[in-house]
Amino acid sequence: MIAPLGFFVCLERWVGGERKEQGERSQMARASLPFLVVVATAVFIVTYNTVTMLASYQKSSAIPALQGMDEVDDGRNFFNPLVKMPDNVKKGPKRLFHVAVTANDSPYNRWQTRIMYYWYKKFKDDPLSEMGGFTRILHSGKPDNVMDEIPTVVVDPLPEGEDRVES
Repeated sequence: MIAPLGFFVCLERWVGGERKEQGERSQMARASLPFLVVVATAVFIVTYNTVTMLASYQKSSAIPALQGMDEVDDGRNFFNPLVKMPDNVKKGPKRLFHVAVTANDSPYNRWQTRIMYYWYKKFKDDPLSEMGGFTRILHSGKPDNVMDEIPTVVVDPLPEGEDRVES
């Protein structure tokens, strides 16, 4: 018990500065000792809880994030934020998804859609890719010059005010 008390006295002098006289302390030195006690208590509590938590999981799959996801989840694995994928989903055929992007005829939107389609084509043929088709939904009501580059469906725009919800 003497060692921790000596530690706090040294820290008090380091944080609060040296004493000017034997019986007189600066304001900073008086405030630092309670602060250090609070910090030391907090560090003790955090360390104690961490050691207790790790000690309660003494089997090999104690920390699934480090051991892998092959272990059976017994409900005690609160360390791992990932949810294990069900086996019936893993073993089925690859299920491709279709990318649909809405666009108008503005120059910025045309440029943005071209960038999206570039990255789609780049990663579509990757062996692990699950990308199916790509469709640009042009809601200007009339064709534009990007239709030759990107698969596009032209639809009529909504009537004025139809896209607003009144509360």
